[in-house]
Order: sequence, then structure tokens, then C-alpha cells
Amino acid sequence: MLIKRDDFTTQDPWRIFRIMAEFVEGFEELSQIGPAVTVFGSARTMPGDKYYKLAEESAFLLAKDGYAIITGAGPGIMEAANKGAKKAGIVSIGLNIQVPVAQKPNRFITKLLEFRYFFCRKVMFLKYAKASVIFPGGFGTMDEFFETITLIQTQRINKVPVVLVGSEYWKGLIEWVKKAMLKGSRISEDDMEIFCIVDKPSEVVEVIKNFYSK
Repeated sequence: MLIKRDDFTTQDPWRIFRIMAEFVEGFEELSQIGPAVTVFGSARTMPGDKYYKLAEESAFLLAKDGYAIITGAGPGIMEAANKGAKKAGIVSIGLNIQVPVAQKPNRFITKLLEFRYFFCRKVMFLKYAKASVIFPGGFGTMDEFFETITLIQTQRINKVPVVLVGSEYWKGLIEWVKKAMLKGSRISEDDMEIFCIVDKPSEVVEVIKNFYSK
């Protein structure tokens, strides 16, 4: 069936209704899950990779501590985290994105939400999360990391633990941040306290526990 050029459903104002629907569904579904932790990381990480195993174990330990796990629904680190949550018997949430190259949700998700718009999905990643745990990844992971710490820095969201896993992977970036941003007075010393780096799943849990015990 051909769509007429003047069909109002193809125009920008009509898209507002789709955007509203994504927000309403997201808020309705996720507001009921209780404490949750969002896990970010590369979709290209294979099951044999050490970071896949670290993500699975971290999610398992967090789930045992009572946290639901939220991911982007895809393979790699997302699959590992959903797998750990499901193994622990806790809600395993996937926020899938509809992109030209379709992303198939991983099989360990127990609650799936579909999004057309990245910005709606990104709101849901943080709206109900008590912490963000970030594993090695690509451009998307960097975007999620920097947006999270920017929202905390500008006080647009409440401060939550932001935990980077894998010092070997993150050290180069953090050294650059210190050299180019901090020394150049483009950020403050306090901004460096927004996030921390760990290497073990037990340390992920410890950071979050310590944050909320204060």
C-alpha cells in the first residue's frame, strides 16, 4: 500500500504520539520493578571473553543482592548480564532498539520493551536505576558512560554509583580525561569522583553497597 505524501501520520507532529507512547509504556513497566542496576557494554563481546564472564558474574551477584538488571537487550555484555540475572532468579530486563540492522533480543530476558527512539530508551536506562555498571564497549557504550556522568555532574539526575569494570581497558581514556580535561580546568576534581574503576564482580557489589550504606 502506497502512503500519500500528505499523509499526516508521516509528519513530525504525529511522531509526538509515538514518542509519548514509548515514554508511557516505559514508565509504566519499569516503575514496578523495584531497585535495579543498568549494565552497559559491547554487543560484540563473545561468550568466551573475560568481560563476558565478569558481566555475568557481576549481574548474578547484584541480582542476589536484590537488584533487577537492565540492559540494552542485545548480545555480548548485555546477554551476559541478563544471563546472570536470570540465573539468580531476578527480573532480567531488556530495552531493545529498532534499528535498520535488526538487533535480536537475547534469550535470557524476562521482561522486554521495544523502542524506536534512542532518546526514549536512554531515559529508561537511568530513570529507575540505582547504579550504572559499564563494561568495555564501543561508541554506544562511550555515549552511555558520558551521558550518565554528565547528567550527574549537571544535577539533572540524582547521584548514583557509576562503576567502570576493567582497569586495563579504561585506563587510557581516564588518563586522557585527567590530562586534557582536568589539567585544562575543563572539569573539576569533584567530577572525577562521579565514577570509579574496579576489576572484580565482588568490587562492583561493594561499591554500590558502600554508596547506599552512607
